[in-house]
Amino acid sequence: MAAPPKKAFPLRLDPALYAAVERMAAADLRSVNAEFECLLREALAKRGMKLAAPNPPRRGRPPKGEDHEDA
Repeated sequence: MAAPPKKAFPLRLDPALYAAVERMAAADLRSVNAEFECLLREALAKRGMKLAAPNPPRRGRPPKGEDHEDA
């Protein structure tokens, strides 16, 4: 079952704030987008808003024994 597409929207930020998040993302080996998602989830959790865990896309080779078609 495929996950629904992510919501895209424009976000205007102070350049210094963006630069700080960009440095955090690089230190965590994440994209800036993934870092923003992580920060937003942490902030919501601190305020008592429970969210379902994200369902990341599956990457890499399928495990042995899993049904797949050979090309």
